[in-house]
Amino acid sequence: MSAVLTSGGGLTAGDRSIITAINTGASSLSFVGSAFIVLCYCLFKELRKFSFKLVFYLALSDMLCSFFLIVGDPSKGFICYAQGYTTHFFCVASFLWTTTIAFTLHRTVVKHKTDVEDLEAMFHLYVWGTSLVVTVIRSFGNNHSHLGPWCWTQTGLKGKAVHFLTFYAPLWGAILYNGFTYFQVIRMLRNARRMAVGMSDRVDQFDNRAELKVLNRWGYYPLILIGSWAFGTINRIHDFIEPGHKIFWLSVLDVGTAALMGLFNSIAYGFNSSVRRAIHERLELFLPERLYRWLPSNFRPKSHLILHQQQQQRSEMVSLKTEDQQ
Repeated sequence: MSAVLTSGGGLTAGDRSIITAINTGASSLSFVGSAFIVLCYCLFKELRKFSFKLVFYLALSDMLCSFFLIVGDPSKGFICYAQGYTTHFFCVASFLWTTTIAFTLHRTVVKHKTDVEDLEAMFHLYVWGTSLVVTVIRSFGNNHSHLGPWCWTQTGLKGKAVHFLTFYAPLWGAILYNGFTYFQVIRMLRNARRMAVGMSDRVDQFDNRAELKVLNRWGYYPLILIGSWAFGTINRIHDFIEPGHKIFWLSVLDVGTAALMGLFNSIAYGFNSSVRRAIHERLELFLPERLYRWLPSNFRPKSHLILHQQQQQRSEMVSLKTEDQQ
């Protein structure tokens, strides 16, 4: 892979067009995924529990962040500032909401506390307040200008340092916190599972598979932020070391993975068993019976699967009786 550079060390107009297209496509996927979770929360009353309410706020932040990335920067002046700051604000809010989810899980599972719902107001103050503070700090000594389709900071060393301190520093702080928290939660649950296995002669294999699936899923949560922002962090560090010398492939990975964060979050946090169950129940109510056979088995309503299995068993019994009579 080679860097595609202009004679001045920047990206060519063609390079910027490619990066713009990647940003728009990836941000659109994130917007659709996040909007789907927001829509599910609004439509399905059974999802309006505290744990999923935090996922709703995460999806809402991702949706707005993706929206402003798609919109781009149509003009200078106020709209330029609005696009730059709103994107920064909602992207910071997104990864801060992941820390509240990790905190809630840790407080419930490890510390055995049941007061997490009482902390909702503190969560809002922490997420929106911190996002606002770092967004305001970012404005100090920072002039906004056009970078392709975005309104972004200029290339001065001070502006880069402020951007790094107000975005990437809290981002990696959130990644470290989430990783440490989920490690403690997973370790405790695995220890509890070993104790249960040692005290019981027989263990339900189905429950074990379900528990292992949940534990593996939690282990992936910190990797979402790492995968979304690792290339962006490397790109920022490279820009510090060699200002004005932009690497095309690194910029592509930076923009593409960061814009997909909302999609990754919506799949990992949002599209869980509760959401699938709610969708299955609506499908069972509104979809005609003949359409079920065309759906994959994991998307069919459970009652229909049971009915289908019973019909298969009856047909097998009829065939056996026929063979016996012959």
